[in-house]
Amino acid sequence: MQRGGAAEEGASPLKPPSTRAANRRFYDALWSASYVVPPQRFNTWPLLTSLAASAPARLEIGPGLRPRLPIAGTSFVDVSRPALSRLKAHGGLATLGEITALPFPDGTFDLVCAFDIVEHVEDDRQVLGEVARVARDDATVIFSVPLHPARWSAFDVLVGHVRRYDPDELLAILRECSFVLEQSAGFGMRPRSRWLVDFAVWGLTHRRVQAMSWYNRLFLPLGLLLQRPLAWAPGLIDVAKVDELLLVCRRVRDSRRGARPIGAACSVRPVPQGVTIGSRNAGKS
Repeated sequence: MQRGGAAEEGASPLKPPSTRAANRRFYDALWSASYVVPPQRFNTWPLLTSLAASAPARLEIGPGLRPRLPIAGTSFVDVSRPALSRLKAHGGLATLGEITALPFPDGTFDLVCAFDIVEHVEDDRQVLGEVARVARDDATVIFSVPLHPARWSAFDVLVGHVRRYDPDELLAILRECSFVLEQSAGFGMRPRSRWLVDFAVWGLTHRRVQAMSWYNRLFLPLGLLLQRPLAWAPGLIDVAKVDELLLVCRRVRDSRRGARPIGAACSVRPVPQGVTIGSRNAGKS
């Protein structure tokens, strides 16, 4: 997954001074001891398989060994060599790279996904600016973020988060970075039990090898089994009880794409009432 670098003003005081090295260590260890989970196992598959069918040029950023898009023919960017080598073996177009400097030309992709990535990077506006840069006009962009800074915990530190998002702040960033929010849904497989979260933190801190084995053999299969279908709603859902949010956005058309700096602010058209997921591809499969 994409990782952060130096600390930024306003980040949680619990965050260690360098998240980039911590992220690399954590996820290299995780993926070295893990296996590829087919994207069909996730509750994102009904949406993404439909969108991918009409998006020949598609990119997933920081998938690790948990890709959500169809692997064969999809471009993947990650900082973990163990993850990339296994994705490549399954037919993925794997590239080592950073989300803050994606190794692709402007306007390359019809569909871009980044799950559990943006919160790992200090300069999120640069991240979303890069995503907007490589996405074609009117492309679908899907990403997820954790919500509510007050819910920051040791688990966020352990997995390399830089922040949790205030919903109003998140909407403001979307407006700045050329995205229309079309749909959203509650997301994630993080345990609701605080005891289980604390136990995971302890295990990954003090018994890393055993904890990785427990995760791969027990907790991940159980989490996949207990997934619920995603409950989509137009625009932003009621987030009061949502710990993590999944967003489906549209890259705003821009005839002046080449003249605007990466990540420059731009206006976003309002979301029409009754808009549906992937409305640009309605009726296609």
